Amino acid sequence: MATKQASASSLRLGLCCQFVDEPIKFRTTTAAVCQKLAPVARDLKLSEICQANADALFAAIECCHRLGIGAFRVNSQILPVKTHPAVGYDVTKLPGGAAIVERFKACGARAKELGVRTSFHPDQFVVLSSPREDVVDRSIEDIEYQAEVAEWINADVVNIHGGGAYDSRSAALERFARNLGRLSERARTRLTVENDDKIYTPGELLPLCKAEGIPLVYDVHHHRCCRDELTVEEATEAAIGTWNREPMFHLSSPKEGWNGPGPQRHHDFIDVADMPACWLGRTLTIEVEAKAKEQAVLRLRRELNP
Repeated sequence: MATKQASASSLRLGLCCQFVDEPIKFRTTTAAVCQKLAPVARDLKLSEICQANADALFAAIECCHRLGIGAFRVNSQILPVKTHPAVGYDVTKLPGGAAIVERFKACGARAKELGVRTSFHPDQFVVLSSPREDVVDRSIEDIEYQAEVAEWINADVVNIHGGGAYDSRSAALERFARNLGRLSERARTRLTVENDDKIYTPGELLPLCKAEGIPLVYDVHHHRCCRDELTVEEATEAAIGTWNREPMFHLSSPKEGWNGPGPQRHHDFIDVADMPACWLGRTLTIEVEAKAKEQAVLRLRRELNP
């Protein structure tokens, strides 16, 4: 862990999904609510929400630039219930659907203009290693939806976890590799995989990453909770080697300290001592996973650049 403050001007610090102080909110709905509506009313409601979320994303990108935050992770429900089996929809077939897509594309153009990197992180239930075909089918559908929006907004990362160990870890990762072939080009070229805090370590995922050309999103907090033979420095170097673009890493601090109960839980802020010294001075995107959101990103930036 880093033991002293150091300049980190080359690091791109990223915000995850939402704000606590800024008046930017993303709307959502549920399948239960949608199912109570007549089809026409449902489509109007979904259209309104999608348009509002496109506008909110545009505002979020501009706000990140104004605050000096270099990256923004887009919420997986930016198009709520998009892939739900009962109420899922094609955005282009909603009222005003073409305008909604154009607004998302405007977000991508603005993000590129301002240098704000965008990404997606599908929910934990999205796994390619499951032995259940229905789970894999739903996972692929969700990845494809987020890859489609990622294409609109110029996002270059759709990041997932390795999944469970199931029957065996090796068999699970073999299924993961096989199922990559079911992804579209836009999904496959954006897909990344992240080490987690209970099952798959960097050392277990790196062979998959190298064999299949998948970048590793190195989560140092997870690595400290679920250790392997690699040091933080070694995992950092190996992870960087899997990327053909700017690497993306994750940083968080334990809610009650490393010696407290449940160190996997995230703190509101980042303890600057948890920033690996070997990350400083590199060109990296670091998504700050902290409950205080932009407050945490801005505080970390101040502490790294006193």
